[in-house]
Amino acid sequence: MRLDKYITDSVDCSRSQIKRCIGKGRITVNEEIITDPSLPVPKGAVVTFDGNEIQRYQARYIMLNKPENYICSTKNEHYPSVLQLITIDNRDKLHIAGRLDADTTGLVLITDDGHWSHQITSPKKHCRKVYQVTLADRIKNEAVELFKQGIVLKNETTATLPGELTIFDDHHVELIIEQGKYHQVKRMFAAIGNKVTALHRTRIGNIILDKSLKSGEWRYLNTVEQQQI
Repeated sequence: MRLDKYITDSVDCSRSQIKRCIGKGRITVNEEIITDPSLPVPKGAVVTFDGNEIQRYQARYIMLNKPENYICSTKNEHYPSVLQLITIDNRDKLHIAGRLDADTTGLVLITDDGHWSHQITSPKKHCRKVYQVTLADRIKNEAVELFKQGIVLKNETTATLPGELTIFDDHHVELIIEQGKYHQVKRMFAAIGNKVTALHRTRIGNIILDKSLKSGEWRYLNTVEQQQI
């Protein structure tokens, strides 16, 4: 990790403020004054700021059962940010790993560990997400094979990656996908002539939404869950 980010994650200062402090020689790494903010910090290094050792900030990993009418953004816009539901210190350092639309509910993962969240959001990682879907019209059995082949979305020319569709009844299905295109689940069903009326995410990777969490509630992930991405 870069020196400037290492310090910013551990103290209440902006990245630009820390860069100025580094340039003025106020930072040492293993007793050596460092003036390059991009220097990688070795594992186990002792970093000091004005002679005081910096205690490395422990990354946080949070599971939220997102309610409707909240957005997966770090700022309030038309709807409040889901971060408004997280009542902890240094909340501004958190970001959302794997977003949901305002009208979609369920599992959202929140962290301040950029490497960890990259495992979820990077298209190259093929992180699986599981959704419970309610549909306006009756779902036909042929849809299972269509989703398995991939769906060509409106205004696109190539099909999505295959999706695993399980039909529970005429209007309720489960869908597993690995991509995260804009409004993908809704657009996939629209492409076969149906409409999503309710959408709820239950799983990301091998992390399953805790059924004991009520809408709007959150908890920290345990060590085992943190390793399930």
